[in-house]
Amino acid sequence: MKIGELAKQTGCPVETIRYYEHEGLLPPAGRNPANNYREYGAAHLERLVFIRRCRTLEMTRQEIRELLHARAAPNDSCTSINSLIDEHITHVQTRVAELKALEQQLIQLRRQCQAAHTNRDCGILRSLDNSVADGSTAPAQHHSGLAKPLA
Repeated sequence: MKIGELAKQTGCPVETIRYYEHEGLLPPAGRNPANNYREYGAAHLERLVFIRRCRTLEMTRQEIRELLHARAAPNDSCTSINSLIDEHITHVQTRVAELKALEQQLIQLRRQCQAAHTNRDCGILRSLDNSVADGSTAPAQHHSGLAKPLA
């Protein structure tokens, strides 16, 4: 099948398939000698579906590489897979805690303005201005990886 058909069957954009090939997550497709188009087979489809499932779990490219490596060695112990998932769970738990802290900061910020005012009198804007004036950072910048500071 051509790359467009693979993309259609997996719901994965063509550019992403090419990226996965470039990154070594998906083996390069063979070329059809008649038209030089890339030809993908059932193994590509199966592997791409696996990669996509991993991505829905927000696994990194490195984690996916490790899982693909383990998948290629079916008789090895799955201890490394368990460890990888345990580490990923810890990472997710950290992110959940950061998001909960961010939620609390936003709730506290929202409490600064309970009624409609002019923007000049808005407690939220005043609070954000005061945090800049007193040298503290904006609430969203306290969370690594959740919000990027404006440059």
